[in-house]
Amino acid sequence: MRWNENDAKTYQSAKEYVDTAIIPLLPVAGGKEQEEAVRMGEFTSYLTDFLERQYTGRVYLLPPFTYLKEESTEDRLERLKTWTEHFKNQGFSHFLYVTSDSRWRQADARDLGELVWIPAFSLAEMDTNKRQQSIEQQAQQIIPLMTEKWS
Repeated sequence: MRWNENDAKTYQSAKEYVDTAIIPLLPVAGGKEQEEAVRMGEFTSYLTDFLERQYTGRVYLLPPFTYLKEESTEDRLERLKTWTEHFKNQGFSHFLYVTSDSRWRQADARDLGELVWIPAFSLAEMDTNKRQQSIEQQAQQIIPLMTEKWS
């Protein structure tokens, strides 16, 4: 399920089966860091879209958690805790955070859920088939982490 009106209606009737929230963590920057931030965001979006398609009916792809690149780790974590608590109160029991921003690797998010860092690469020059294949290969590293939480 995705963050759109039709899926929101479906979610209300299937809430008991949808126990996992996928939250993309996307940096935002301007100036000389903008291109890198966009590349990370685009890559993470393709990857989380793929994961949602694989597990439709079990996961809900929430809107991206965005933050300014210069925002401190503590501030980002504090805001992410607020998001997590909100969605825990809505019935989600598993959380998968996906990012290409290496600064999250130092963040202690164990209490929040599974934080996955995957380095981004440019998708701009790839044809559709090559891009799909590359995203699938990256997703294969994440899928066992998700399914392990469900057992």
